[in-house]
Amino acid sequence: MEPGSEGPFKRLAREVAKFGAVGVVGTVVNFAVSNLLWHLTSLQAVRANVIATIVAIACNYVGFRYFTYRDRDKSARTKELSLFLAFSLVGLVIENGILFAAIYGFGWDSSLQRNVFKVLGIGIATLFRFWSYRSWVFKALPTEDEDAAGTGEPIAEPFLKQKQNPEPLPRPKQHVS
Repeated sequence: MEPGSEGPFKRLAREVAKFGAVGVVGTVVNFAVSNLLWHLTSLQAVRANVIATIVAIACNYVGFRYFTYRDRDKSARTKELSLFLAFSLVGLVIENGILFAAIYGFGWDSSLQRNVFKVLGIGIATLFRFWSYRSWVFKALPTEDEDAAGTGEPIAEPFLKQKQNPEPLPRPKQHVS
């Protein structure tokens, strides 16, 4: 390894740490907005929480794009944002579905119970978001190893796509002098 280069586990640890830092900010925003709405408005608990989650999603996109994944492919921002919003929506449903089940399924609606189930929902949704954002939204640029292999795409990609040219290309003829 060259000086300054890092192994895959160190890169993943750095990515998890950056993702976590942005996530902490988003979680603080999410809790602050939801608790303010719960205590200062007459909105239903889940509806207020959906608003808080949307505000946190907006904050998180900025953090992920410009901090956590700033070195990732930036060529297709519209597609990136669309995928981010789609996966964020799934995370929103996970988080708020758990809160909905606690309140309307079990009647656990005190301020403490809401926050406990909000933590549980955010935790499960965060695992989903980490996987989906790094796999589909903020795609890594090809590494030198992938470029050297000649594919220019992540190792798993060839298995996900059907073979375009099933037959090998003909070899050039060699001339002996």
